[in-house]
Amino acid sequence: MTEVDLDVHRSAEDITAALRADVREGLSADQKWLPSKWFYDARGSELFDEITELPEYYPTRSERQILRREAAEIATVTGAHTLVELGSGSSEKTRVLLDALGEHGTLKTFVPLDVSESALSEASNAIAADYPALAVHGVVGDFTEHLGLLPGQQPRLVAFLGGTIGNFLPAERARFLRSVRDVLTDGEWLLLGTDLVKDPNTLVRAYDDAAGVTAEFNRNVLRVLNARLGADFDPAAFEHVSHWDAGAEWIEMRLRARTDMRVRIPGADLEVTFAAGEHVRTEISAKFRPEGVRAELAEAGFGLERWWTDSGGRFGVSLARARR
Repeated sequence: MTEVDLDVHRSAEDITAALRADVREGLSADQKWLPSKWFYDARGSELFDEITELPEYYPTRSERQILRREAAEIATVTGAHTLVELGSGSSEKTRVLLDALGEHGTLKTFVPLDVSESALSEASNAIAADYPALAVHGVVGDFTEHLGLLPGQQPRLVAFLGGTIGNFLPAERARFLRSVRDVLTDGEWLLLGTDLVKDPNTLVRAYDDAAGVTAEFNRNVLRVLNARLGADFDPAAFEHVSHWDAGAEWIEMRLRARTDMRVRIPGADLEVTFAAGEHVRTEISAKFRPEGVRAELAEAGFGLERWWTDSGGRFGVSLARARR
């Protein structure tokens, strides 16, 4: 097996400091919120993996269908020497791209980036074991902060899949796409997965499954605060809410307090009161229209080269090229 290189740009102390800052800001706001990235400790990652297999949750299956169908063309069009994956994993869709680029004969290096050193190390070693001819260079960092530190031989293909781009507010999304463009040389590539606007019932059900897995995933952010900051949240005291905002065209996941309560968060030097029925927004998941994706990519400095949807027209994958 090829030895895995691992660059660590974010320590456990850095992560705790970032969590502390987010908690102070979000839970002190008039309309409380928490960033969705804090769902993902080991248990949160397990729960999300379960979500992707649920009958109501179509995005993973839809995106996988597109990638299986179009991976060979992606490899031919890009001729990428390096595949960069933002939010890494050893998932099937990653391997579909690795297989296609490997068969095309251009791929030399795989660069996964993830905030969790343990998860990244495990995923990177699994890829290195299964692709012994491939150099694997993991980067422990935040893709909103550390893009400029990405290694790899040009041309690079940056993959940002799963619809994760929808978790950014519009202004944040614009800054993020511009930051990706800024680290790429003219002619390099971005592969972007975007969930599409569709009937509200399908959308709400995808984030509020009958088995209650998404509800547990949502409440897991409170368990993360308990573990990392010594908070005394009772997760069962909060109900899961999935809400479609038709004006913003996004799903909001929220936690709704069942009763009045006061929560202590020693690690953030904070006490927070909740009124019965009060909501904490824990995630937005924006849904897109094809013309909107094209416009946002163009504003960030990308030209849209290919646009694909699954057979049901529920999910879109765009291949865009960094332009002058």
